[in-house]
Amino acid sequence: MSEGGQLSRRELLAALGAGALGMVLHAEKAAANNPQPPQAPPGTPYPPYTGPGANTLWNSTGPLVSFPQKSPLIRLTDHPVQLETPRHFFEHAITPNHAFFVRWHLTHHSQDVDLAQWRLQVDGHTERKLSLSMHDLLTKFPTVSFAAVNQCSGNSRSALEPRVPGGQWGHGAMGCAVWTGVKVSDILKMAGTKKGALQVQFAAMDRGNGPAGKGSHRFLKSLDIGGDAYQDAIIAYGMNNEPLPLLNGFPVRLIVPGYFSTYWVKSLEALHVLDHHDTNFWMTKAYKIPDTPRASTSPQDVKAGKVKWTKISRMPVRSFLVSPDGSGKLFAGMPVTLRGIAFSGYGGIKQVEISADQGKTWKAATLGQDIGTYAFRTWSFSWRPEKAGEYTVMVRATDTKGNVQPDATVWNPGGYMWNRIERQVYVVGGVA
Repeated sequence: MSEGGQLSRRELLAALGAGALGMVLHAEKAAANNPQPPQAPPGTPYPPYTGPGANTLWNSTGPLVSFPQKSPLIRLTDHPVQLETPRHFFEHAITPNHAFFVRWHLTHHSQDVDLAQWRLQVDGHTERKLSLSMHDLLTKFPTVSFAAVNQCSGNSRSALEPRVPGGQWGHGAMGCAVWTGVKVSDILKMAGTKKGALQVQFAAMDRGNGPAGKGSHRFLKSLDIGGDAYQDAIIAYGMNNEPLPLLNGFPVRLIVPGYFSTYWVKSLEALHVLDHHDTNFWMTKAYKIPDTPRASTSPQDVKAGKVKWTKISRMPVRSFLVSPDGSGKLFAGMPVTLRGIAFSGYGGIKQVEISADQGKTWKAATLGQDIGTYAFRTWSFSWRPEKAGEYTVMVRATDTKGNVQPDATVWNPGGYMWNRIERQVYVVGGVA
């Protein structure tokens, strides 16, 4: 293994080419082909319902289920699969592959992939067509590796009030991994883009039951050629020094650091270079937000047609208090270490602050190691509650661009962009 704990290109090539991955996929094929998950462990960790008001719990309220290559995760739906990561997995900057959340748009997503047959096609407004094997990706391009947060646009949707349709995620529709792969721009350099090329469209292998040409049939997203998202984007084949899990986009997926995961197309099969702007459903209709501060509006303005819409893009600054989780009492006069994470799609984290007096005063937390501009930044804070009683602890983050996490709710009909200051209630008991 190479210095820093990352697989070298040769080591990853050996792992993929040796057939070991194919054996694993073959062994799991029977389970993967069954769309019904195995029986969940007895009981559920959360109440079965939190409506009609906003969800006040950290996670959503589904049962824990087990899928291939995954620890028990919280199920929102199984057609398509949507799985949320439980809170305790966010105590560290890197989210393990087996605990990483899952979100598919269309019902029929990949259940097995034969790498001997799979090719990544590149065509459209290019000088030449490409048909790239995994071996090509591993050997013909420079390798890029970095840590970045993948967050669903609807993360924390269940916190909105009034409630809105869509997956009722708690806070666990996110994760941070080290992604390894090939720059999109290097692939298009090999293909040669013709004059007038405007966008590159990314086509996934998953399919829906709708008619061809409709959003319910195929998931497609595009990036502007030359834009900041395009410059940073990679086609990843590695996730935390392992091949991608099947449910997280094996064999390769698009990584767009700083942007919401709607752009992180899984299980890629083709890149189409366009000489026009993409007008498919997933670019023109889906994932639209109000063109207002923090994308917030009201049901009344939406109904009255007063809202101007724009497309969702970068993630706002956020922070979370992960542990202690409030399930047990603390002791008056005894120090306790609060721990959590923070991140931003606009740059690294500059500061995390804690308040235990309803925001009247704030104290700086200690930041953990900086592992990347768009990665989770861990933080810790030693807190000593002096008296018995109930305390509400608040956490807010500031990124390197000066964006400060606000203490105001968000509402839009898509349930996107929630980043209000989070709170955790602690019960402190006396020791006398």
